[in-house]
Amino acid sequence: MKPFHGTRQKLRAELESAAPQRVFGSGWASGVLGIGLSLAGLLLVISMRTPGQVLTTPAMTPLEGASWFKVCVLLLLVGGFVSSVVSLALREAKILGTTGVVLALAATVIVQSIATANTAHALPIYFGLDWFALNVLFTGLIFIPIERLWPQQADQSVFREEWREDVFYVLISSLMVQALAFLPQAPGKLIGELSTLDAIQHWVGGLPLIIQLPVIMLAADFFQYWAHRAFHRIPWLWHFHSVHHSAQRMDWMSGARMHFLEIILMRSITAIPVLALGFTPLAVEIYVLVAYVYTTLIHSNIGWRLPFVGHLFVTPQFHHWHHGSDKEAIDVNFAIHFPLYDRLFGTYHLPKDQWPTGYGIEGHPVPKGYWAQLLYPFRRK
Repeated sequence: MKPFHGTRQKLRAELESAAPQRVFGSGWASGVLGIGLSLAGLLLVISMRTPGQVLTTPAMTPLEGASWFKVCVLLLLVGGFVSSVVSLALREAKILGTTGVVLALAATVIVQSIATANTAHALPIYFGLDWFALNVLFTGLIFIPIERLWPQQADQSVFREEWREDVFYVLISSLMVQALAFLPQAPGKLIGELSTLDAIQHWVGGLPLIIQLPVIMLAADFFQYWAHRAFHRIPWLWHFHSVHHSAQRMDWMSGARMHFLEIILMRSITAIPVLALGFTPLAVEIYVLVAYVYTTLIHSNIGWRLPFVGHLFVTPQFHHWHHGSDKEAIDVNFAIHFPLYDRLFGTYHLPKDQWPTGYGIEGHPVPKGYWAQLLYPFRRK
């Protein structure tokens, strides 16, 4: 275990290395990219080759059986291998490049050792390992370059403090995607079937898809606003929500830090009325995707100033004030999509060209570490 621990410490030190060691041409960027591409390819290969497709989400099964998808996975591994070799050539410390090469070769061994991929779900349960890989890969490829080009906090590195915890939050929520999707949706569909909203459901379901999406956003944000406000005002709910607010740095990963039970409660409060109103499943699925990307955006370390857009939509600056530790940032800006609700209900706060001086909770009472934070709400007096 000691050699493995030493290797892990060296890898972590390289990932979190200071700015002078991350300059262009040092091999750091190519090493990190190589690890990211190789790891994503490895996880996708594992999910595709696991018996019974227990690590594959059903929606992904047809895609993973397509030839073009397999070519994309192959390109991921080739890209990861090449980037890692470049890092080995440029960087004095070889741990980044070596790790990327090992991950890419491990995926290749798995492909060669198991001849055929499983194409059907033999078990009624699944864990979204493929969703985790694609999620981190594509959101990272989108938001990391933007955060590097237009940072709100220029001194913040990609691998800032507690980044490993937030990656683990994404992993857990991805693996438990079935439970997180089923628990809120089942009651919503049941209420919709038992309710006397037939006329409303028929009218809503008949709206064009392009109309349903903004209407879902308006309706969902209304319910989210009041649920979000309740999580701040009701002590036992705040114990769970404080985990989300414990992040002392804001970036594209920090929004994933949510207690498991809060995710279920918040999604239920939002999904049940939306599903009961009769929106089509396709519209709901598109909204979920849009909401995920939007949530990632407003938590990100992007210093864009969008005065006109900010009047209509929640921006990173608007939501950063919700996470601020400043006195004026307490219990403001609860909306997720539209600041209109905060204006209507008296919780709007957006000083012109100003950002919070710090983030987190005063005194920082929430412990660090996923498992400590999971138990934290139950240990409070």
